[in-house]
Amino acid sequence: MNAKKNLWTALGFRPGDDREGLLPDEAPSLGKLLLFALQQFIVMFPATVLVALLTGFHVSTTVFASGLASLCFIFVTGGKIPLYYGSSFSYIAAVVSITGAREFGQVAPDALISQAQFGIILSGLVSILAGFLIDRFGRDKMDRILPPEVTGSIAVVIGITLAGSAMGQAAGDWGIALATLVVTILASVFLKGFIGQLPVLIGIVAGYLFALALGKVDFGAVAAASVIQTPHFTIPAVSWGAVAAIMPIAIATIPESTAHLYQIDLYVNKLAAKRGEKRYEIEGKLGRNLIGDGIGDMVSALFGGPAGTNYGENISTMTVTRVFSVPVLIATALVAIVFSFLGKFSAAVNTIPGPVIGGLSIYLFGVIAVQGVGIMIEKKVDLFDNRSLAVIATILIIGIGGSFGFPNGMIPVFGAKLPAIATAAVWGILLNLILQATKKKA
Repeated sequence: MNAKKNLWTALGFRPGDDREGLLPDEAPSLGKLLLFALQQFIVMFPATVLVALLTGFHVSTTVFASGLASLCFIFVTGGKIPLYYGSSFSYIAAVVSITGAREFGQVAPDALISQAQFGIILSGLVSILAGFLIDRFGRDKMDRILPPEVTGSIAVVIGITLAGSAMGQAAGDWGIALATLVVTILASVFLKGFIGQLPVLIGIVAGYLFALALGKVDFGAVAAASVIQTPHFTIPAVSWGAVAAIMPIAIATIPESTAHLYQIDLYVNKLAAKRGEKRYEIEGKLGRNLIGDGIGDMVSALFGGPAGTNYGENISTMTVTRVFSVPVLIATALVAIVFSFLGKFSAAVNTIPGPVIGGLSIYLFGVIAVQGVGIMIEKKVDLFDNRSLAVIATILIIGIGGSFGFPNGMIPVFGAKLPAIATAAVWGILLNLILQATKKKA
């Protein structure tokens, strides 16, 4: 026990009693650490891989980049922010315009991936610059630009715009999807103790076994896959066209990342207050969070991975399980790196039927949206103030309506096509600044 304490002390963490959950600086025992990490890995895997399949990037490289970028994020933020870096859906349309990916799962030529990498690397500079500005001028200045009306609404938009993906996958077999969803909900509500902190993993296993019993699992790819398979790395190539297409999307991920930070601050401190622990100043590290995000983009793209952000799916899982442990996320990142070299494992994870992921996602994507509402409630947003209503209402309609109303969520405007989430974010930021300026003059 003393050796264990010394190990965690040397790493800046402390052993934690996980019966009520784990705070960011607490670590569970090794066995539980691996189970929690596996759960977080499985949660992030489908969405992270889906981005690769849609944009023409290599799956194993994307998983590797996700793990490495997460480690870099945790290092840059001093292990104080319990967030995991994964591929962002916001960049899909812009990246596809460079890679030319038209068919699901079609890998793009290395030359085109390399051009997209260059655009993603420079897009990381946007988040880094925003982070430095916050550190220089203070969070209060950023709160004026990104108030809870904006960050909360963007979180709601992200959760709801992912609803189509969840329902589409669930529709492949409603029986399997509902079995997964119901087991996950029952496990999260009624199970207690350590087992009650694994509802996502329990739901996936239950859904998988149900699908297996129905003969809906195909193991063909597992037999054909190599045991050890090195990820396919590519080198960035200068392309200013890729910069023009991809770099502006980083503007959308700033409020997204900010919303995630406020979400995790809210739920971590709810747990800390319940346990009578100190308050964790997470939202005060917004600048460092954005710098970490930007460095994550650059590190990911350097090896051939897509652009990303801190992951709502992992936040949802932490919220449901009350396990906010940074050591668990470090272990998750290491698991991702190791498994990116295991061809058969990646193939085995890919055997999880879409309806299983769909049933799980109905819950997790909904939690992302609800957390956005939670931000606005916690920050006491006045929904009877017409300025707040205007910002929230228009963000929701532009973001959600644009995502569902047009192909690939690209809104046709004056001959151009603008990504819905990015457009909603920029609109909300500008409208809020204008309305707040009129408020001061009034």
